[in-house]
Amino acid sequence: MLEPLLNEIRQCRLCEANLPLGANPVIQAHQDARLLIIGQAPGLRVHQSSIPWNDPSGDRLRTWLALDKGTFYDPRKVAIMPMGLCYPGRGSSGDLPPRKECAPQWHQAVLAKLSNVEMTLLIGQYAQNYYLDDKPKTLTETVQKWRRWAPKYLPLPHPSPRNTLWLKKNPWFEAEVVPYIRDYVKQKV
Repeated sequence: MLEPLLNEIRQCRLCEANLPLGANPVIQAHQDARLLIIGQAPGLRVHQSSIPWNDPSGDRLRTWLALDKGTFYDPRKVAIMPMGLCYPGRGSSGDLPPRKECAPQWHQAVLAKLSNVEMTLLIGQYAQNYYLDDKPKTLTETVQKWRRWAPKYLPLPHPSPRNTLWLKKNPWFEAEVVPYIRDYVKQKV
């Protein structure tokens, strides 16, 4: 059963001394989930609400998936596990990178319980670097080669409003990749 593991994760204090706002691991999962989203780390709004993707990035992500909030936040349908489970704090150009302790500590145990997941969205370079073998050097090249790993893994840019320029420069993403994901979501989630 997954619930005891999730409870253990939510009590994790492994790197709390390095977190400016303390530990608040944010994860959503159920053994019936068909879609897994692995992002970077919770932002400040998510830390404060304990609701994953509860910010403008989440709004864009739900638009890409064509999912309403009720379906997106149903753990029986969508599992959400960031690379770093707690808000890492703010850096000079945005949030700090996810803490490196989380993924090795928790990911394999969670993945072992998610046997129904057929598609995992790897959002941003931290998730892509951790899960993709033989990937290109840049995020753009990695996302362009999405078919190499699909449907098991789909590398995506971060849906942050900060990436609006990237999306404008790379219209193929919303023309090719987003419809592929939506088709899966429509059939399976």
